[in-house]
Amino acid sequence: MVSIAYRTADVDGLKVFYREAGAPGAPKLLLLHGFPSSSHMFRDLIPLLADRFHIVAPDLPGFGQSDGPKANTFDSIADTIERLTEIVGFDRFTVYVFDYGAPTGFRLAIRHPERITGIVSQNGNAYVEGLSDGWNPIRAYWQDPSPANREALRSMLTLDTTRWQYTHGVVDPAAVSPDGYTLDVHYLGRPGADDVQLDLFGDYKSNVALYPAFQAYFRTHKPRVLAVWGRNDPFFLPPGAEAFKRDLPDAQVRFFDTGHFALETHAADIAEAIRGVFG
Repeated sequence: MVSIAYRTADVDGLKVFYREAGAPGAPKLLLLHGFPSSSHMFRDLIPLLADRFHIVAPDLPGFGQSDGPKANTFDSIADTIERLTEIVGFDRFTVYVFDYGAPTGFRLAIRHPERITGIVSQNGNAYVEGLSDGWNPIRAYWQDPSPANREALRSMLTLDTTRWQYTHGVVDPAAVSPDGYTLDVHYLGRPGADDVQLDLFGDYKSNVALYPAFQAYFRTHKPRVLAVWGRNDPFFLPPGAEAFKRDLPDAQVRFFDTGHFALETHAADIAEAIRGVFG
């Protein structure tokens, strides 16, 4: 049995929830989830890696059990997670990034490259060729933040859409537990959560604007990178994974026959890949 602690930290006045496992003296691994999930998405992965790593998996501000961000922007979320790493003593760590966790983790990397010992990108994009046409409604809101375009995105906060994100591209949808997407929808229903998420849809353009800076970081600092990708992801395409090798020829890229939430079906395979590259 793996012992997992469920903690909260006061980060400049915000309550940030996080899961912690592993020995404090082990190599550090920071797990950053995406939309619309929480650290709950790592429930299967943590026990598979806790014997090798000291793991911290926070709920990003505005998600899960954490308070809302000070501002509904990715810069603000990264500010809070950066402070959390300092509070929990993560001075040097490998970062696992997924979906929204990618622009959060990559911001930490370009701010403090000396702190990053490696990157695991699980459908965590940093290249325009990784963005599918599924982003078109959100792109429309970037270009014209009108009330109509904002309201058009509200359908992405529903149970049906969240369930679809979990099951699309999965060989056997019955292999996907309903716990994850049901819990996500519960958190999306908190007062004010919809406005946080709609604002973040609009601010996602700031992440795309930073892609050249992220790529320059890869070329300059040459972190060890493992890209593990659900090849049937409707949002982040396989070319986004393959593009890491353009800036990092030694990057390891592995594809799995699943969708966006690859850990729901391939946690053991991804854990094995992480052990192989970072063990």
